[in-house]
Amino acid sequence: MANKKQLRILKQGAVAWNQWKGENPLIRPDLSGADLSGANLSGANLIGANLSGVDLHRAHLIKADLRLAHLSGADLSGTDLSGTDLSGADLSGADLSGANLRAANLRAANLSGADLSGTDLIEADLREANLSGAHFSGANLRAAHLSEADLSGAHLSEADLSGADLSGAHLSGANLSGANLSGADFSGASLREADLSGAHLSGADLVGADVSGADLSGADLSEADLHGADLSEAILLRTSLEKANLTNCSICGISAWGVTLEGAAQSNLVITPPGEPTITVDNLEVAQFIYLLLNNQRIRQVIETITSKVVLILGRFIPERKAVLDALREELRKRDYLPVVFDFDPSVSRDLTETVSTLAHMSRFIIADISEPKSIPQELQAIVPNLPSVAIQPIIVHGEHEYGMFEHFKRYPWVLPVYEYKDIPQLLASLTGQVISPAEAAVKELRSLSKS
Repeated sequence: MANKKQLRILKQGAVAWNQWKGENPLIRPDLSGADLSGANLSGANLIGANLSGVDLHRAHLIKADLRLAHLSGADLSGTDLSGTDLSGADLSGADLSGANLRAANLRAANLSGADLSGTDLIEADLREANLSGAHFSGANLRAAHLSEADLSGAHLSEADLSGADLSGAHLSGANLSGANLSGADFSGASLREADLSGAHLSGADLVGADVSGADLSGADLSEADLHGADLSEAILLRTSLEKANLTNCSICGISAWGVTLEGAAQSNLVITPPGEPTITVDNLEVAQFIYLLLNNQRIRQVIETITSKVVLILGRFIPERKAVLDALREELRKRDYLPVVFDFDPSVSRDLTETVSTLAHMSRFIIADISEPKSIPQELQAIVPNLPSVAIQPIIVHGEHEYGMFEHFKRYPWVLPVYEYKDIPQLLASLTGQVISPAEAAVKELRSLSKS
């Protein structure tokens, strides 16, 4: 409860108060629970004062001295605290929403659980402050000093922290979704399991930062420096890392999908957890794949299945020719193969050559129906000269002639002699002896040669 005499003096203004305080330097003022809303206390000496639960709504405390003051649970919403010294003050649970704390000194202050939403903290000094669980939604923290500050679990969504110094800060579990963090210094900071979805981190310094388990989906990290950062188990969904520096990052268990990596430095990415022999790669997307291979027996089994059972079927998709391809597909299924039919409908993100090449690289062997050719010459041109490890069995319907350029492919040993079939029933009846067996024999020979 506020001391009535002290409260009466304070309400006379800062001059009268400072005079009394100078005459009574050893008295610790007790102004707890007082209603000082709208009061002009700019320049007042309130060092160590008990202001817990006080109502200072829309008060003026410009350049006041509130060092070591107790303001827990105080209402400071809309208050002008610009240039005020609040170092070491206890502001836990205080309402500072919409307050002006521009260039204020909050070093080592306790702001845990405080509401700082919409607050102006431009160039404020928050070094070593305890900001755990504080709400900063929409706050302006441009160029603020937050090194070593404790922001664990803080709410900073949509906040402006551009150019802020957060080096060594503790931001584990903090909500920074949609925040402007461009050019901010997070070197050595802990962002473990923080929500950085949609955040703007372009040009940010994250050297040596702990970003493990953080959600970076949709975040912009273009030109950010992540050298030596820990990104293990982080979520990178449609994250922009253009021209970012990822050298020596730890990325064990990372989830990366649709990541933009143009111009990014990706050398020495560590994919193994601490305590295990270090394995490094130089590509984020390849790293994720290799990690899965090393740590997931099912993935290895899937890849083994693909490379041992996939058969690519190429041909023309007019009704008569498509019937042949469909019949081949059904028959191959019965024989425990995994037939893949390419219908010359390339995806929007890949051209014909890339799509055919990708499918061919996954295949055990290829069956190519060169009857009434249209796209098949282009498809084979993309495969034959560049893939000596995959056998190709050409087939053609009786009465048709090989197209002119096909003669060129006969010089490649992995292209088998053309098998001529009469109709679908006859093709299926002779499939084992005339198509599958020659192809399998060629597969064994090619693999034997590749090992020698």
